[in-house]
Amino acid sequence: MTPTTANRLLKVCLVVFGLFFIFGLYPMMMWIWPDGWGWEPRQHEYEQMIMGIYATLGVFLILAARNPSANASLIWFTVWSSVVHGAIMFVQAIADPAECMNLLGDVPALFLVALILGYLMKRRNA
Repeated sequence: MTPTTANRLLKVCLVVFGLFFIFGLYPMMMWIWPDGWGWEPRQHEYEQMIMGIYATLGVFLILAARNPSANASLIWFTVWSSVVHGAIMFVQAIADPAECMNLLGDVPALFLVALILGYLMKRRNA
């Protein structure tokens, strides 16, 4: 993959992930797959906080797509915070058998975001 192709794909992924963070997280947690994207016991305050944080991140990822080079620290923050968030949730889902569906839902989704964005960030500088 050429750096130019990686940069184009990075821009697309930033917009797609940004839109998902803004518009997709809530339906996944509430209606589509709450067992794989929500945590028990349900805490509406926590869910609102997580959705607010990720919606805000989504807006900034979309803005970052205009010029990824100028927003590299935000993109790397998204990569590493996704790794940390996913790792913590992985341990919690292993420790609590009631949360094992998260091992198929939001946990791998966070690792996938980190993997894709991190790979494209590396490739665009190759």
